[in-house]
Amino acid sequence: MKNLSLAAALILSAISGFAQKPGPALLDPTNHALVLIDYEGQMAFATANIPIDQLRNNTAIVAGASKIFGIPTVVTTVAEKSFSGPVFPEILELYPESTYIDRTTMNTWEDVNAYKAIVGKNKKKLVMGGLWTSVCIVGPVLSAIAEGFDVYVITDACGDVSKEAHDQAITRMVQAGAHPMTSLQYLLELQRDWARQATYKPVNDLVVKYAGGYGIGVQYARQMLKH
Repeated sequence: MKNLSLAAALILSAISGFAQKPGPALLDPTNHALVLIDYEGQMAFATANIPIDQLRNNTAIVAGASKIFGIPTVVTTVAEKSFSGPVFPEILELYPESTYIDRTTMNTWEDVNAYKAIVGKNKKKLVMGGLWTSVCIVGPVLSAIAEGFDVYVITDACGDVSKEAHDQAITRMVQAGAHPMTSLQYLLELQRDWARQATYKPVNDLVVKYAGGYGIGVQYARQMLKH
């Protein structure tokens, strides 16, 4: 009986140890770099698969998460001065314009400076979002996968000229091995434990500001706890 109890204890210990180890497919603040691509006015004007206010909120969640958790981030633009215009205010307030990499190529991966900046982060996992999904996201995602990177696409922080264009682009990337996720999923996957006090308040502040009904719920809970 004593031997059985010892065996049971060892099994429980092994299970407990295994349960505390997150799966390798999960993102954490140290295992990836973020690439924000062409979040510019001209690209947003023609975006039709998602309301622009919702796209801006989702983009703000992603950019905000990257700042809260100190994610190595590359912001790149295309023809900013001559055609596409400035980036969304939600990115500009976190990342100064002087840090952006402007391109002429539609595929970020084919621009030497952008490519060097991305691979220079020394992360095998890359998270990407931007405009438009079928052009400026498909290109670098497929190119990065071909070079052995593990790529995640934040689908609700991407936009295109139609729902069909967006959906087909996502399908194509997933078929090639990309992992789809949402902006809120990205934020919460990085937090993952509400006992992490250093990021608890900033994450919830971001949620209140940009996460719609969920944000209202957090605000409600905060207010009710005061009574």
